[in-house]
Amino acid sequence: MTGRGTVERIFIAPEAEVAMREQDAVEAVAGCGLQGDRYWSELERGTFVGWDRDEERDAGFDLTLIEQEAIEAIARESSIELAPGEHRRNIETHGVALNHLVGKRFHVGEVVCRGDRLCEPCSHLQRLTQGGVLGALTHRGGLRTDILEGGVIRPGDAVELLE
Repeated sequence: MTGRGTVERIFIAPEAEVAMREQDAVEAVAGCGLQGDRYWSELERGTFVGWDRDEERDAGFDLTLIEQEAIEAIARESSIELAPGEHRRNIETHGVALNHLVGKRFHVGEVVCRGDRLCEPCSHLQRLTQGGVLGALTHRGGLRTDILEGGVIRPGDAVELLE
């Protein structure tokens, strides 16, 4: 894997715990997230929303990414097959090492993001999917990011390090 990859699939969910819906394109807004997603600042319907409207939005809730290679690896290694979007991340990527983007600025198409922290799996994800997901996705569950400059994200867009 390199520092340049592509967006393969896009998912949003309008509320916590509902199925993720695949999108052909999504509007990403700096400091707000993906329009229509449960963590969009206007909705704030995600499971892990912990801020209040008078406080600054928590970092790392704008956009989440996961490598298709990680999804394929857990299917091979652990026989855990996740349906499209069942991983609960917004963007599936290919060809980019997301863990290396923590603390870095990078493009997702025309959108500029900053990697905030790894998106480690949790017992909530395991409850929504199947046993073993927690261990299988540890350290490869994706990346939580902040959107610094907005725009539209589409499948096929480049994911590329800026620094």
